[in-house]
Amino acid sequence: MFALVASNIPLTALAVFMLGGGIALSPAMQMRLMDVAADAQTLAASMNHAAFNMANALGAWLGGLVLVAGYGDAATGWAGMILSCVGLILFLLSLWSEKRDAGKEAARAG
Repeated sequence: MFALVASNIPLTALAVFMLGGGIALSPAMQMRLMDVAADAQTLAASMNHAAFNMANALGAWLGGLVLVAGYGDAATGWAGMILSCVGLILFLLSLWSEKRDAGKEAARAG
């Protein structure tokens, strides 16, 4: 969402602060992954890092496509925002799926 606030210094500072806060959540995400991975913690940890690397490569690739298409440097922020929104949608779908599965298990147990 940085592209929306890049022209406003206070909002840019807030966006950078929020970015740092998001990065600071990484250890908590790793711990949650270890909790749900059960006996496959090593595999889960390696897949988590692989996903970060994949996202990094995807962002660089998409940014390159935007530049080659001639949209300019500022458009890379918009491409990043689109990728972030896609990631948020995938996260929300994952939460919804987990809650749905938990509800099914509770119905079977009850």
